[in-house]
Amino acid sequence: MSWKLSALATKERVEEALDRREEIIGWDENIVLTAYEVDPKQPEVWRLEAYTPGEPNDAERAALHELFDEPVPPILAEKLPDTDWVSESQKGVNPIRAGRFRVRTPDHKPLGDPSLTEFVIPAAQAFGTGQHETTAGCLEMLDIMKRQGLTPRSVADIGTGTGLLAFAAMDLWPLAHAVASDIDPVCEPAVIGNCDMNDIPLGTERGELAMVIADGMDDPSLQARAPYDLLIANILAGPLIAMAHDFADAVSPRGSVLLAGLLERQERTVRAAYLKAGFRVHRRIVNGDWSILWLRRRFLR
Repeated sequence: MSWKLSALATKERVEEALDRREEIIGWDENIVLTAYEVDPKQPEVWRLEAYTPGEPNDAERAALHELFDEPVPPILAEKLPDTDWVSESQKGVNPIRAGRFRVRTPDHKPLGDPSLTEFVIPAAQAFGTGQHETTAGCLEMLDIMKRQGLTPRSVADIGTGTGLLAFAAMDLWPLAHAVASDIDPVCEPAVIGNCDMNDIPLGTERGELAMVIADGMDDPSLQARAPYDLLIANILAGPLIAMAHDFADAVSPRGSVLLAGLLERQERTVRAAYLKAGFRVHRRIVNGDWSILWLRRRFLR
């Protein structure tokens, strides 16, 4: 039985709380955070929610408390129905369009438009259905990369979630070697199931997708496949900064990285870390409050 802790605060305080979570070493990954605007008519009022697998204990309550400076807003606990809250939250979501891609759940029918590539991503216990601005922005940027002539022979999607961005890259560059990874073991069956639903072949040959459970680049199979011509990472600003040099070591000279999961106000710090690691910004998209960055490796460290 899942529970939810929630706190109502200003947008600035909630964003600061999300930043602080990224800086905490040893954060309990069982505590899943989400944040959103409560009412479009009051854009400065946001809600921070923390989902826990059971009734929140003192440590879990304290973890949420520590995300805020004093005075801490009231934190409410709510027992959720005995159901998959991720699935429930995504029921009936409308298909999204991003570049040449359309992403839908099984509840919606395909359009049959030959100019579109459609992916079916059901609600599951892994994130990356295309509904979030960062995922949609990455799909749009991948389309831009293709139109600008990028031709990667090897692609890695780090923090893949549902596999969606890896699927899109494989559609754009069907002869590339492709690997998807995530730190969360629940993503592996989700990605495998989504591969089956979208006719994506699994394997290690060209045009096939290899799935790996790994913490960042810390995996022998990921390292053995390097260097990558295109590395995709739609995660969070803190991990992106921490892995800048790891990504530089894994990307080929003049190779590309596609970064997302960072708020626009976090962009300067992320770009500074990647400048030091040998990257330059080639193009950027802002989608809502989020920045999506296409960077290219300019020189060897």
